[in-house]
Amino acid sequence: MRIELVKRPERSKLFAALSPFIALGLTLIAGAIMFSLLGKNPVEALYYYFIDPLREVWSLHELAVKAAPLILIAVGLSICYLSNNWNIGAEGQFIVGAITGSILPVMFPDFQSWIVLPLMLLMGIAGGAAYGAIPAYLKVRFNTNEILTSLMLVYVAQLFLDWMVRGPWRNPAGMNFPETRTFSPSAVLPEIWSASGRANWGFVFAIVAAVALWFMLSRTLKGFEVLVLGQSPRAGRFAGFSQSRMVFFAFLVSGGLAGLAGISEVSGAIGQLRPTISPGYGFAAIIVAFLGRLNPLGIIAAGLVLALSYLGGEAAQISIGVSDKVVRAFQGMLLFFVLACDTLILYRIRFVGASAAKTVEATQNV
Repeated sequence: MRIELVKRPERSKLFAALSPFIALGLTLIAGAIMFSLLGKNPVEALYYYFIDPLREVWSLHELAVKAAPLILIAVGLSICYLSNNWNIGAEGQFIVGAITGSILPVMFPDFQSWIVLPLMLLMGIAGGAAYGAIPAYLKVRFNTNEILTSLMLVYVAQLFLDWMVRGPWRNPAGMNFPETRTFSPSAVLPEIWSASGRANWGFVFAIVAAVALWFMLSRTLKGFEVLVLGQSPRAGRFAGFSQSRMVFFAFLVSGGLAGLAGISEVSGAIGQLRPTISPGYGFAAIIVAFLGRLNPLGIIAAGLVLALSYLGGEAAQISIGVSDKVVRAFQGMLLFFVLACDTLILYRIRFVGASAAKTVEATQNV
């Protein structure tokens, strides 16, 4: 017996709209089962995951801090995926954006002016975009697989950051710890409401980027080009659109936004470079992009949901003593159910008997 996926003649608009909610519901059910197998009360565990982090104002600020990089990166990834360019290396672009944006406060600490922060943000965007251009160039010039090249470049960026903070950029007054000097006040991203929490302008950047790219996709010729080349490259070529230019455009936008997320995270939430500056935002943003159905406005809501899982995971670790690996398991289950629901919307499952399978194979061989 063989299992086949048969394309549906028409997908259900109702289930297409409900798919993210169904996936989230299935994730909660699977999570409850997982907690039960771990010997924990599933109701209590889910409470700490999804309700307890929202009880206080400071938690909402922490939610914005966690959601900002997820939304920024995921919005850029949506442009790549809609144009059929598979950027899996946003984590590396995030790190390189943080490194290039930190050149001024680390190497020129005495340079303190109002222009320092804008320059840092621009340098972070440029660094992330340049790093994203590497897999784009390799794909256009040598027809390499961008999934592999962008992913491998993540480890290059991580090791380069580790070398920088342990070597050339190590803080001379840091008691030999692997970290750079603390950023000066002029190099720190300001908080939105300094009196009530530490949510910074990175969250504002994320919302603005999401709205801007939503407008581009839905109201401009460039957005139409992205959608056409993603759905039918042949039709795009007939329309006069360049596939090569689209590859560079998608990776530059995606890498630039990841770089902006990186320097915003470092200059806002952390205040210096360390060997590890991300809990995996670049990879988690892939889940956010698909949970938001590659719609920039939907990605805002999806980013808040996944950021809540980070806060809830920390609360669950403290309150009921679960491992931090449970957080990653939750995120993995969420991505699995999102992709599974989307697949079943587009395809139906068909079981083919052994005799029927042999007949089909014989027909194909003829």
